[in-house]
Amino acid sequence: MALKERGADSAAAMPLTDHLRELRSRLVKSGIAIAIGMVLGWIYYPQLFAWLSAPFMGAVDQAREEGRSVTLALTGVADPFVLQMQVAAVAGLVLSAPVWLYQLWRFITPGLHRNERRWALGFVAVATPLFFGGVALAYVVLPLGLEVLLGFTPDNVENIVSVDRYLSFFLRTILVFGIGFLIPLLLVLLNFAGVLSGRRLLSWWRWIVIGVIIFAAVATPTGDPINLLLLAGPMLLLVVAAIGISLLNDRRRARRRGSEPDYDSFDDDEASPLDEGA
Repeated sequence: MALKERGADSAAAMPLTDHLRELRSRLVKSGIAIAIGMVLGWIYYPQLFAWLSAPFMGAVDQAREEGRSVTLALTGVADPFVLQMQVAAVAGLVLSAPVWLYQLWRFITPGLHRNERRWALGFVAVATPLFFGGVALAYVVLPLGLEVLLGFTPDNVENIVSVDRYLSFFLRTILVFGIGFLIPLLLVLLNFAGVLSGRRLLSWWRWIVIGVIIFAAVATPTGDPINLLLLAGPMLLLVVAAIGISLLNDRRRARRRGSEPDYDSFDDDEASPLDEGA
């Protein structure tokens, strides 16, 4: 028991100056990693911009086949340089994510117990593929949404889209999709922390379905039923899996408690049974 508490006790015993030095060291290492990632993003800027603009170019080709003129444009003298800096910065943050997440993790873990560290490690291990799965789905949905939005361009009107606005739209969309895929994982984490039981989540299934549909309607670029279902469908499957995992975890806890009453099953105003033999 003393070994398990040693990490938290040593972190609590550290003076403020040591915490600040450690924070500075972590920030410097993270900054160096981000800078290296930005250099790589600057070098491979043509390939990165081609990847970023591919969904828009696909929608442009479709619009031109329908007789509409759509152009992705830069409108300022310094805009090409600013755009390359923005793409390099985003690439630096993404490429250096393992480094700065690790530095953040090492700064936080001295104050956590061993079992809490395992939970956090498991959360990160599952969250990473879920987040990138949401990003991949957003990349698939984006051309469909752009085709619908550009389809409202009137005849004999040229649609000139600023690159910075498109980049902001692109990043916002993939971030929302990625975060949406993390919501079911948050439900599992709350269950493992003892905040929500599986039965409580199951009793909320109607509200959860409505909440997911509303989130998908707001998050999708167009809000049309097809794009909405492309996001809401996988999210609902993940929520069902999260509720199943929570129910299994509740059963595991019940087996570990053995003959102890399941106090989580009682309402707040319901009296729990007393152990008369105590």
